[in-house]
Amino acid sequence: MGSSGYGIEPASVERISNEIREVHELGVQIGIVIGGGNIFRGLRASDQGMERVQADHMGMLATVINALALQDALEKLDVPVRVMSAIDMREVAEPYIRRRAIRHLERGFVVIFAAGTGNPYFTTDTASALRATEIQAEAVLKGTQVDGVYTADPKKDPQAKLLPELSYQDAITGRLKIMDSTAFSLCMDNGMPIHVFNLQTPGTLLRVVKGEKIGSVVS
Repeated sequence: MGSSGYGIEPASVERISNEIREVHELGVQIGIVIGGGNIFRGLRASDQGMERVQADHMGMLATVINALALQDALEKLDVPVRVMSAIDMREVAEPYIRRRAIRHLERGFVVIFAAGTGNPYFTTDTASALRATEIQAEAVLKGTQVDGVYTADPKKDPQAKLLPELSYQDAITGRLKIMDSTAFSLCMDNGMPIHVFNLQTPGTLLRVVKGEKIGSVVS
């Protein structure tokens, strides 16, 4: 949503698409799990009285809208893309099939995983950890609005310190909210490194992929 506060800001989508294109040009296989909070947050609606399963399904559909917007922007940059949805909607996206997703990646397509896991009560973080594990990715790259993992919320505590490297156990002991517990446990149990970085800072995605010491690494 960029600076607009709601919906899809074209300039923001264009910037992120250009960064993905730069990574794709390196020959890196890219799988993207996209959220829908700029359109609808299921958990927030649930807190306001909507039935949780219904709210979560609405949130999943919002991720499909974002996936199609990102697909459009990437294709305008001549980046080959496939959108795969965990909820069957074949007119706009392929159904998610693990082997097909891996084949798309091997053929050089950017694969956007939409509709979360297809199940209520699971977050986008969990979808990211699950898809990364299923396709045997090297790492999960979590783009956020802060520079990495801090000892406390840097927006609330000016004394918070950035932690460039930490273990899964460090994160648990320090009660650091990197991902929700289900997603974090899935990464920890499968030895999946988590790179946390600020997606709002131009160029960070490419620098992380190139191995520069940007943000935080949980491993």
